[in-house]
Amino acid sequence: MSTVSHTLPARLPASQHRISVLLIDDQAISAEAVRRWLMTENDIDFHYCGDPSQAVAIANDVRPTVILQDLVMPDIDGLMLVKFFRVNPTTRETPMIVLSSREEPLIKAEAFALGANDYLVKWPDKVELIARLRYHSKGYINLLQRNEAYSALSDSQKELQKEIDAGAKYVMSLLPDKMNDRVKIDWRYKPCVALAGDSLGYHWLDDDKLVVYVLDVTGHGIASALLSVSVMNVIRSQSLSGVDFSVPGQVLAGLNEAFDMEKHGDKCFTIWYGVYDAKQRKLSWSGGGHPPSLFFDPTSVSSSQPQLLESECPIIGMMPWSDWPTSEREIPPGSRVLLYTDGAHEIHLADGREWTHSEFVQFVSQTPEPDESIMDRLFEHVKMLKGNETLDDDFSIVEVLF
Repeated sequence: MSTVSHTLPARLPASQHRISVLLIDDQAISAEAVRRWLMTENDIDFHYCGDPSQAVAIANDVRPTVILQDLVMPDIDGLMLVKFFRVNPTTRETPMIVLSSREEPLIKAEAFALGANDYLVKWPDKVELIARLRYHSKGYINLLQRNEAYSALSDSQKELQKEIDAGAKYVMSLLPDKMNDRVKIDWRYKPCVALAGDSLGYHWLDDDKLVVYVLDVTGHGIASALLSVSVMNVIRSQSLSGVDFSVPGQVLAGLNEAFDMEKHGDKCFTIWYGVYDAKQRKLSWSGGGHPPSLFFDPTSVSSSQPQLLESECPIIGMMPWSDWPTSEREIPPGSRVLLYTDGAHEIHLADGREWTHSEFVQFVSQTPEPDESIMDRLFEHVKMLKGNETLDDDFSIVEVLF
């Protein structure tokens, strides 16, 4: 009997794997016997190779779920062929049942050592042979399905990571350039994960009024980043009906109404929103659930100690609220304001303690070295305090020099 092989797809979906038997035996009568035994088994495909030199190539083509291989064949030693199958990538894990005309413990042991899964003295009873073929094939098909599931999951995760990276790049593209105008503004933005819930921004409303804000959406990841970007776009486009964006209290009231957490995936956010009137040299602000900004007044007796520009309103989106006050103060030349999210100061220390807000204020009140930013010094310091390069929360801070 000549070599026989059936054409099958190179790789089947997990749900379509069938039992596929490849017999390698130079005796055609053996192939005919096995073929007859299996012809009534509708779920088993049978393939035969009578030339052991072609065995690996045929196995690569038909991709059997179990290999039946004689140990005594011309030209190629059966044990050597076991080695070939085990170094061949396609058949490295395919179950192998070696066939012998005799029960020889030493040869059996060597076959198992080389990677055989079973040993049969040919020929066993039909029922036993079919049971072994099904048993070994089932285990191999389970392995294929597991590997395919892992591969699909890995591909999905890679695709998701690409989308997340693209999203993070988009968020970064929305952040403003440094400002070196009548007002100088710089910032640092260090997400603790690829997609953060923090946002910051500033822009001129007109020739004299400058908006500057930071916000922090609860949580991290895609949902938080989407809400953060949505709020940022609303502020930039001034798209709250009936709201004067030069009045911080009105802005917070409008945001609270527009971003009810029950309609936004139970997400809410804190914000500090300020408007600087360059003509009158006044800063007005309002904050909802956000850490107070720090105002450094060069005309103050203790100019190195900042005043807290408090955030007195509730977290945005958490509940209906009617009272959204706007605070105001004069801004002498040379003044400095730091806006930040809680990720800049709520640091869990390596020794188990938590860095206090007063310790944070004391640190940022230091005078930095020439050509050094207090924001960079702060970031390095909190990483040292945490004992880790990755912080627990997003680190966002804005420095405004008037």
